[in-house]
Order: sequence, then structure tokens, then C-alpha cells
Amino acid sequence: MSRFNHKVVMVTGGGGGIGEATCRRFADEGGQVLVVDSDCAKADSVAKAIVAEGGQAEAMLLNIADQGACHDVVEAVIGTYGRIDVLVNNAGINRRGKLTDLTSSDWLTSFDVNVHGLFYLCGAVIPHMLRDRRGGAIVNTASQWGLHPAPGHIAYNVTKAAVAAFTQNLARDYAPHNIRVNAVCPGEIHTAMLESGVARAGSTLEALASKVPFGRLGKPQEVAALIAFLASEEAPFMCGSLVEITGAQAVC
Repeated sequence: MSRFNHKVVMVTGGGGGIGEATCRRFADEGGQVLVVDSDCAKADSVAKAIVAEGGQAEAMLLNIADQGACHDVVEAVIGTYGRIDVLVNNAGINRRGKLTDLTSSDWLTSFDVNVHGLFYLCGAVIPHMLRDRRGGAIVNTASQWGLHPAPGHIAYNVTKAAVAAFTQNLARDYAPHNIRVNAVCPGEIHTAMLESGVARAGSTLEALASKVPFGRLGKPQEVAALIAFLASEEAPFMCGSLVEITGAQAVC
């Protein structure tokens, strides 16, 4: 498919997991991909791999908790490419624990990365989408746990609930300008973040997979496919949607 030919696509958290799979998916479909990550080496590795495979990609270093840096990166992209057609807000962190297990730093950092970063980047990108009058697509990575909280993850759950609310508010404000905003809400997806959490809990990936009706964990590529669909012209009337991708798993 070539749904993103001549489209400029910006993906945060592009250095690994769902973000890397998303960058590869957009590049495979003809997009000019900006691989944005706080880890320069990881972003560069993904961008180089995409280029080696015949795609178009550029690595960009960004701490999304820094409003000024978000503005500067967006302006740099506009200066080079003239537009941003798709913004994928995928970067996120998971500070695990119940309320009494968390420090103030855990709580505040969760909001800085998972929520404030979306505010900063959307605030920098949307004015360009409005000025160009071409509209655009924004896809945020929320979580199944933002809709149905799991125990022992209050900071993550609350921030992902905020992402869901942010998505629907943004959608309703900017749909009249042909800017579509949606969110994916993944369940258990096999990423490095998931592996570290399972190890910390003293469990196994097999035990976690047994709780999913499909009998397996989700793949980053499956989430990437959904993100690409939501950003594409095949989903022209989807705006403000929170799309779960969980293998029918119920949070317990």
C-alpha cells in the first residue's frame, strides 16, 4: 500500500516497541517519517534501518516534557519539509505501584511525559495544520488501562485516562477544521516495557498470555497497523474514537 506517499509523519517514542513498528509501517506505505525519541541512538538506529530498506526516515532527538524543545523540533520539521500531515503521540512511561508506593517524582514525571508532552506537541503542530488548511491526523497512544484501570498502576492508569479525555476534547474542537484526532488503547503488547514489568512482578510472559482469550500477547506491528488505518484516508469519519486492541482481554 502507499497510503502515505508525499505525507510527513512524526512519531514520538519511535526508537522501540510500538513506536518503532509504527515508524516502519508508515515508511513501508510511502511516508516521510520523523523518528522522534529521547534516546538518540535508538532513533538513529530505526531511521537508518528504514532508509536501508528503501524508506524515508530521519531521526530527531526530543524530550517531550520540554515545551520549548517540542516547539523547536516542530519548527525544524516545518522548515525542512513544509508540513506535518500526521502526528503520532506514542511516547510514554509506566511508573508502577499503588499510591503509597509512588514518589512525587514518579507521579509528576508520569504526567510530564504521558500528558504534558501531548499538550506541547499538539499545541505546536495544530497551528500549522490550521494555517495550511489541509487538515491532518493525530493518533495518540492511550491504553486499555486508561479506560478500565488495573490495580497497582495508578499513575499510568490516570495519565492514560487523561490521554483518552484529551483525545476526545481535541477531536471535538478541531474536527470542523478537518483535523482528525483518535487514540489507540492497547492491552498486553509484547514490548521491552512489558517484559521489564513482568520481570519486576516475578511473573512470566506465558502466564500473562494465558489471560488473553487469543492465547497470546499482542504484537507491536498489530498496533502500528491500527494507527496507520486511523491516520489514513480510509478512516475519514473516525474522529474522537478510542479504539481498544486487546485480544478481547478483560482487565482484572
